[in-house]
Amino acid sequence: MTNYPEYQLSKQVAFYLKMQYPKVLYHFDLTGANLSKAQAGKMKAIQKMRGFPDLMLLEPKNDFKGLLIELKAEGTRLYKKDGDPATPHIGEQLECLLELKLKGYKVAFGVGFENTKKIIDDYLNEKL
Repeated sequence: MTNYPEYQLSKQVAFYLKMQYPKVLYHFDLTGANLSKAQAGKMKAIQKMRGFPDLMLLEPKNDFKGLLIELKAEGTRLYKKDGDPATPHIGEQLECLLELKLKGYKVAFGVGFENTKKIIDDYLNEKL
């Protein structure tokens, strides 16, 4: 798994969370995992929808139930020049994030470590 940029990003973010916010509960999806065809089929069979975020911080803050972040490797382009999602998969992820936002979660795309770190810090350090 060492050559998968989203997995490497997940490891960086997990280490940061453990060091900076040890009491915050969080969970990673199979971020950037290179699953076999059989494994991917099993995962698809038990999922509600495609595009569920990679990282869930289970920490209510202000009016939000928690923070959900879709992780992307540094340099990932999310949108085309016309404003449409850059890929159909990013479009699915955007739809999922919007649905979760309507249900009371803070949601974001985190592109690279610094951007993801800022999203986490802003959320967890926001004053009531």
